[in-house]
Amino acid sequence: MENIAWMAWTLPTAIFFVLLALTLGAMTWLAVAYPEAERVGVLRIPTTRGDRLFISLVLTAVIHLVWIGFVGTDPLLTLPIGEGVEISSLWLATLISLVSAVAIFRTV
Repeated sequence: MENIAWMAWTLPTAIFFVLLALTLGAMTWLAVAYPEAERVGVLRIPTTRGDRLFISLVLTAVIHLVWIGFVGTDPLLTLPIGEGVEISSLWLATLISLVSAVAIFRTV
């Protein structure tokens, strides 16, 4: 564990990497079960599921970085659990990212 001590292994970090691994697993299963064909969407370039996933992941990173730069990470509210669990405004950026990912998979 000493070689990964540099990273802030928090619960949100762990959730991110677990969900990323599950997404890659689901994409692999979809590629095997339902072979993909390239399609041309609003970008007018042929894309596959993997291309659309990559575009949505890059856009998610950009949305979160812009959100942190302009809005910050101030808590929206505090839940009365234990000493109080703060809900960050980054959850709104995450919701925007999920909506944009759905739009990318449907239209690109």
